[in-house]
Amino acid sequence: MSLQSVALWLSETPLALELADSNWLFGTVEALHVAALTLVIGSIALVDLRLIGVGPARGTAQEVLERLVPFTLVGFGFALASGSVLLFANPIGYSENFWFAAKFSLLALAGINALVFHLFAQRKLAEPGSVIPRISGAISLSLWLGIVIAGRWIGYTL
Repeated sequence: MSLQSVALWLSETPLALELADSNWLFGTVEALHVAALTLVIGSIALVDLRLIGVGPARGTAQEVLERLVPFTLVGFGFALASGSVLLFANPIGYSENFWFAAKFSLLALAGINALVFHLFAQRKLAEPGSVIPRISGAISLSLWLGIVIAGRWIGYTL
């Protein structure tokens, strides 16, 4: 089964048809998606800036991480759910869109970076002068900036 045939099938589902027919559904889901992304990006930015050493957050990097990761996870869950619904609005267009592919490629890289951080770099937080958490924070911040930029371009290129 090709990507095009999956996109065509998605475009004929009841959810896709409801998104196309409704005057308010798409806008509501999109607003929820933006709100969820704000929670994700805001919490990640605070953690990353603290890791880099320029963050305004009080406490150690570990304390900031422990306080904010739950917000990131909740926001990501809502962003994933709302983004999945938005996909049904134009699955064929999304499947052919460069910026959509770029956003998901960057999301995959951000996920890998987060996994590497939690498995390896987080242990270095207690070591004074360790650059590994700083590098991980800078990579994360750059990837999430790219995700936001790619996401905004999707809307302008569909």
